[in-house]
Amino acid sequence: MGYVIAILIFGLIVTVHEFGHFICAKLCGIKVLEFSIGMGPRLLKFGKGETVYSLRLLPVGGYCAMEGEDSESDDSRSFRSQSVWKRMIVLVAGAFMNFVLGFVMVMIMTCMSDSVPTMAIRGFSGQKAEDGTVEYLSGSYEAGLRHGDIIVEMDGMHIFTTTDLSYMLGSSSTHDVEVIRNGERLLFQDVKFENRIDGGTIDFGLEYADKNIGNVLSYSGKDCVSLGRLVWLSLKDLVTGKYGAEELSGPVGVVTTIDETAQQGENVKEKSMSLIYLTALITINIGVFNLLPIPGLDGGRLLFCLIEILRRKPVKPEHEGYVHLAGMVLLFGIMIFATYNDIVRLVTGG
Repeated sequence: MGYVIAILIFGLIVTVHEFGHFICAKLCGIKVLEFSIGMGPRLLKFGKGETVYSLRLLPVGGYCAMEGEDSESDDSRSFRSQSVWKRMIVLVAGAFMNFVLGFVMVMIMTCMSDSVPTMAIRGFSGQKAEDGTVEYLSGSYEAGLRHGDIIVEMDGMHIFTTTDLSYMLGSSSTHDVEVIRNGERLLFQDVKFENRIDGGTIDFGLEYADKNIGNVLSYSGKDCVSLGRLVWLSLKDLVTGKYGAEELSGPVGVVTTIDETAQQGENVKEKSMSLIYLTALITINIGVFNLLPIPGLDGGRLLFCLIEILRRKPVKPEHEGYVHLAGMVLLFGIMIFATYNDIVRLVTGG
């Protein structure tokens, strides 16, 4: 069942992404030849007007094929005959829809939660002494943090949501923490966060607020920003060598993660919330990755649009096509390598 869910999630994300390109192309008057969900052999198709709609075998991609996208065309409605601004809007639309889907997923999950977390501290790990007083043992309390402090920054990174907090606490146990206390910003250096009581109690707790339209929308938007930044930081860590190439994961690894997530949680609600949040992370990941200036991706095509603006004339379609082809070959090579990593991990249990 987990693998079926993975296919549905991939299908949803790809459909939303390609629909962004499709609807903007239509609104801009660009001729769309085919709108396809999936890659590989065609399973179903039907035509409506000038556009063919297809469903293909492999749910790992899709495309919106436009007239004159990669070649010269005499059609006045071809992609390359449109203004550079129209083309840029069409190119950005796919990633934009990924971000919209991510926001919707996070909002659904937040609505399913009992309350909305804030960044205000509520209590610390501690234990009562024999005389009834509380002997605090948490590193954050000993460093000076107190109940009601609102955490705003850790090591210079703004803390929007619990996603940021979890990332920072997972990366290191010691941080410089900036809080707001009674309207004043205070900085505490070298704050050590640790579990010091029975190994199962967190260093501190957070205040939670009752749900309303305002805080649900606000928290959902902030958490989408946090997820996007998390994706960007992960890419940065990969490029800088913090993570090795052997840790790179591909479609098989993602499907395996979705399958494992589908089995987590004690009830349907918890399982659903985990899957919804993972869907948000994947779709935002795809949105960020597609905007990178890599040939073959939307970001690579955007780069050529920017070059056209600077040169005041477009790059020849065949030359741009060669660059994108090389980029696609590179991306497929990376995908094959990542898939190999996934298979090795499955076989070895790593």
